[in-house]
Amino acid sequence: MSATMSGSGSAPCRFAHYFIICGIDNETGLEPDALAALYQWLEADRQGKDPEALAAGENFDQSPLKRTFKSKVLAHYPENIECSPFDQDAVNMLCMPKGLSFRTQRDSRTPQFHSFLITREDGSRTYGFVHTFYEEVTSPQICSAMQTLHQMHQAEHNTSAHNCPSSSSSSSSSSMDSLASSLDEVESPSSSSSQGGRRSCGCSGEGYDSVRDTLYVSKAMCLITPMPFMHACKRFLSQMHLAVTSHQPPPLPLESYVYNILYEVPLPPPGRSLKFHGVYEPILCQRPGVGELPLADFPLGEAFRLLGVENLVQLFTCVLLEMQILLYSQDYQRLMVVAEGITTLLFPFQWQHVYVPILPASLLHFLDAPVPYLMGLQSKEGTDRSKLELPQEANLCFVDVDNHCIELPEDFPQFPNRTEFIQELSEVLLSFGLSPTGGNASPEPAVSTQSSTLEKELKSTSLRELVDDKRNGNLGGEALDMLELLQGNPTLERLQALAKRTGVKVARLEALAAGQKAVGDEGAGGRSPVEEEELRNAKLNVQLREVFAARFATMFADYESFVIQNSPDLESWLTNREQMHNFDKASFLSDQPEPYLPFLSHFIETQMFATFIDNKIMSQWEEKEPLLRVFDGRIEKARLYNVRAPSLRSSVYQKCTVLKESAQAIEQRLRKIDHTAIHPHLLDMKIGQGKYQQGFFPKLQADVLASGPTNKWSNRTCSTQRRVDRHRQQNEHLVLDNDLKEKYMQEARNLGKNLRQPKLSDLSPAVIAQTNWKFVEGLLKECKMKTKRMLVEKMGREAVELGHGEANITGLEENTLIASLCDLLERIWSHGLLVKQGKSALWSHLLQYQAREEKNELLSESPVSNGQERRKLESSVGLPALRVSVIQDMRHIQNMGEIKTDVGRARAWIRLSLEKKLLSQHLKQLLSNQALTKKLYKRYAFLRCEEEKEQFLFHLLSLNAVDYFCFTSVFTTIMIPYRAVIIPIKKLSNTMTTSNPWLCVSGVLGDSGTLQITKNVLEMTFDRQNLGKLTTVQLGHDNSGLLAKWLVDCVMVRNEITGHTYKFPCGRWLGKGVDDGSLERVLIGEFVVPCNDDEGGRGAKTPPLQRSPSQIRRISITSLTGRGNKPTTVQIQESIGEAVNNIIKHFHKPEKERGSLTVLLCGEGGLVWALEQFFQHGFRSARIFQKNVFVWDFYERVVALMENADQIGDLQEIPEPLGPNCESFCRYVNAVNNMPRNIGKDGKFQLLVCLGARDRLLPQWLPLLAEGPVNTRMYEENALLRDKLTVSSLVGVLETLNDFPITLETSFTKSVEL
Repeated sequence: MSATMSGSGSAPCRFAHYFIICGIDNETGLEPDALAALYQWLEADRQGKDPEALAAGENFDQSPLKRTFKSKVLAHYPENIECSPFDQDAVNMLCMPKGLSFRTQRDSRTPQFHSFLITREDGSRTYGFVHTFYEEVTSPQICSAMQTLHQMHQAEHNTSAHNCPSSSSSSSSSSMDSLASSLDEVESPSSSSSQGGRRSCGCSGEGYDSVRDTLYVSKAMCLITPMPFMHACKRFLSQMHLAVTSHQPPPLPLESYVYNILYEVPLPPPGRSLKFHGVYEPILCQRPGVGELPLADFPLGEAFRLLGVENLVQLFTCVLLEMQILLYSQDYQRLMVVAEGITTLLFPFQWQHVYVPILPASLLHFLDAPVPYLMGLQSKEGTDRSKLELPQEANLCFVDVDNHCIELPEDFPQFPNRTEFIQELSEVLLSFGLSPTGGNASPEPAVSTQSSTLEKELKSTSLRELVDDKRNGNLGGEALDMLELLQGNPTLERLQALAKRTGVKVARLEALAAGQKAVGDEGAGGRSPVEEEELRNAKLNVQLREVFAARFATMFADYESFVIQNSPDLESWLTNREQMHNFDKASFLSDQPEPYLPFLSHFIETQMFATFIDNKIMSQWEEKEPLLRVFDGRIEKARLYNVRAPSLRSSVYQKCTVLKESAQAIEQRLRKIDHTAIHPHLLDMKIGQGKYQQGFFPKLQADVLASGPTNKWSNRTCSTQRRVDRHRQQNEHLVLDNDLKEKYMQEARNLGKNLRQPKLSDLSPAVIAQTNWKFVEGLLKECKMKTKRMLVEKMGREAVELGHGEANITGLEENTLIASLCDLLERIWSHGLLVKQGKSALWSHLLQYQAREEKNELLSESPVSNGQERRKLESSVGLPALRVSVIQDMRHIQNMGEIKTDVGRARAWIRLSLEKKLLSQHLKQLLSNQALTKKLYKRYAFLRCEEEKEQFLFHLLSLNAVDYFCFTSVFTTIMIPYRAVIIPIKKLSNTMTTSNPWLCVSGVLGDSGTLQITKNVLEMTFDRQNLGKLTTVQLGHDNSGLLAKWLVDCVMVRNEITGHTYKFPCGRWLGKGVDDGSLERVLIGEFVVPCNDDEGGRGAKTPPLQRSPSQIRRISITSLTGRGNKPTTVQIQESIGEAVNNIIKHFHKPEKERGSLTVLLCGEGGLVWALEQFFQHGFRSARIFQKNVFVWDFYERVVALMENADQIGDLQEIPEPLGPNCESFCRYVNAVNNMPRNIGKDGKFQLLVCLGARDRLLPQWLPLLAEGPVNTRMYEENALLRDKLTVSSLVGVLETLNDFPITLETSFTKSVEL
């Protein structure tokens, strides 16, 4: 069997795939780090300099001991594995992210351990574990090269010494310089800090003298594994290093141990444990079973210690909501521990975006990736966070691991039951002796060489074990049988006791028993301290993860009920995936407890949730994804035991119930080892090669490590692999063509994911440009999807209001979509950014634009907004045009004291522009200043791609087709200037009045109070705290003077910030002795949709909201006798049904989204309007002394008759007093008549209907009005009121309102005394 065959056949089942050595190549000598050079090229490009003109020379300002030099992969075994191809550049970069580092004998040379992972394009991962140590440089060429570099540096330093102060004070305006400086140096040698003033000029310590100093260089050993067995790999590598540095050679050549771990140590099967052998000690590892949480070996306790429980839960929430996460630490291993820890806690979800726990300096340009990411950045000792300027911070969660602190994005929702959740996690930590606040225990020490006594001890034990492996329980078979026989035999036991008493020793037996006892101790409580620590970590890990998993199992216990599965087969589902709704979000949210909603409404919009639901749907046709299988199993189990609270909406916190069992499972596996791997053994090697030399890692014999054994085990795995392959090929014929399926699957999973993982191995400028182009395309696609979703959801809602279909958006969901649009705009404005002030890239651009425009304004002494920017309203007769400009809206936001941050101002500005339907126009205006855009952005930035920018603005323009109130409804406490104009009917002469008019404007958030209007002035402005959407206006006057009558057409009110204009139609007289004698009217508002001919997108408009009843109703009843105005009996009955139905629908909406009930009661098509049509039907048209007759006149006569009858009853002493219904009707009519307000007869009718609906009396009053002599006198024979059947059915309809708590605005009910 060939090397590659044997290598690849068994590879999937092997513990480790590669063993690698990285370090300095003595043949090529010192080479400056190519990646550092590329980084300088990128920096020059970013700063607008010509990158090609960069000096090709060395950077002599820096001490050579501080510079980065190129490391190389010196050897890797085996050459390649088919299932996991070796990526040399990526491995080299991640093994030594800072390149080679040099030390002298004066510096600290403590070995370091770190891990990394490589994510392939298909999302699969391999893990790397690296032990870095220092080795003496023996090559005279390298020592002399270092000496020369030091002399050149010294000369440079001497010539530039007098420039030092000025150079230190000048700093570039560029936003990422500090970031560069924090990463372009390796850790400075410890001695250099003592140099004081010399160091500031770039001179490092005492430098290097080849005669006086010994030079050391870093070298790294690395294991690449398919699974993250961190502790096992760490122990193996540290034992390998110990073997190299100890005084005596290891028991076997190093090749034996490398060969053993590469080819003879298998992966433990699920649910089993494995023991294999390092150089000196056995190493244990275990793998969770099929139904358990997947393997996670990175110490979670360490992550909690570094950040504290509260910070970690906040970071966890940011990761769940797919924000940008940047981890910052000096220690690579800490970055890995926090990144891996936080992603393992996501179970059953998985992070779907860019994941680079260790970001090499050469990949810094990835920080302006306009996508969610989780990256780790190495900080330099002493770097101040405040100097670290990042391309985008609006949606960034910055985690300073070393200082145990975290900076959170603004306005992000809290995790449900956060306090109880933190409490439960704290209890788990305390049970293991850890503090929940974190940051107090001593940090984990670096890997250090053990003392020589320990070394000797280990040497002797390892040699002894090779002879007689008692420690592993591997007694010789015969000896073990003999011992069992003797121990189980009572006669022999008595003989043994007798022998002891008489002083005779049974030496062989005692030795056997002692050996077995040692094994027992070791297996029970007598584990080594390292093993105890590993067991404790494993138990803590699993218990913490169980608490997180239990939260999701509770929150998503019923998720399956909301999954929409509407495809007959996988192919049709994959083909239509983008157009389909896979999850009923609105129903799911309506089923959740109120406190959970802010978090859940954001979370169900994430890519990780979408992928989770996709996996669920695909599990109909293919094997369940492992995480999903475990999660569904848990939910099923919980249902079986009925752990769940009976009430779905309960937000009562439920603790995790399986902590003990999960820890026991791990302990049992580690107590009873299931598999022991083959021992390391001598290989068939050439003698004399790889001779042991203390302190130097030998050159291993490649031929013996190139391929594995052709033993039964590898043959078995090969045949298993062949069986699996055969099975897969059969399946391919049955289902889709596999390539096609894979393509669809990737497309389905990549929806919303704009970027593959950064490829570490190819970093040419062309590849970087290609990556940025992918970002641009991804942003455009995301913009298209978001605007389309916002439109479809919003239009769906309006269609429901018009009576079509089902609503599938809530106010909460709308708010989530708008917040997500704000985030997208911030990411677009951050892409390719050069200069930024503050945390928001968009607001920074707006401020620069404002400064330029205001400067131009001063120069030209003309207003910023030119004539074309005035927007006229179609029906805003009498309202002056509102000035429209980017600057004007910015000033509104800047005047809002409630908003304290730039990110908040940018979001408020976006919401305001969206509400005004000016977002696309404003951004177009902002980007029209091309000189400014060029100054602020790199060449590849999204905002400098003309075609994509145009498409982006067009997508935003489509949002003008619907009405948003996203500014008004969010900033409820701000002061807003309003303008009100009263428009009289012009054709009549007495448009002016001598009386003193007044006005009161009401909205969903409050009212303005009574505002006196200056006599004969028809316009006024007033400032009030945000009234929200306007609903009613009360208009009246005091009837003073000769011309006290007033005929008003309408009142217009405009919010001067948002430009929203409301029309309140009237068309009636206000005055005594005219119309219905009213001095005060309550007018219902209608929203005026702005029209603008020059913007095509604005022609499409939302249907108008309900408004004041048309003027037909407002003119007295006699005018209805004209032909063609009378509605039919069917129309009247339908309109009452419709009005009642609308009120019932209102109460079925969530409380925050109900809008105004006043409109449904008193607006056009409302209950009052419909009932008035009912009472007008068949009303006699005769005039009494030429006066108009109103429905209210009928009511008054009914009351008079009832009261009269009551009095007659009293006189005749007939025991028939008025019934409770008659009594209540009389009481209400009299209360309305007696109130001091003069609201006219129609106003009184309206008020009585509203009071009757509120107090559930309408159905009781109607039969009273349908009977009696007044009815026959004032109504014709065919009137609906005289039809008993119609009246009884109407009573039934009105009774349905009795189930709802109707509340009335104070503008109706004030001064009514009941």
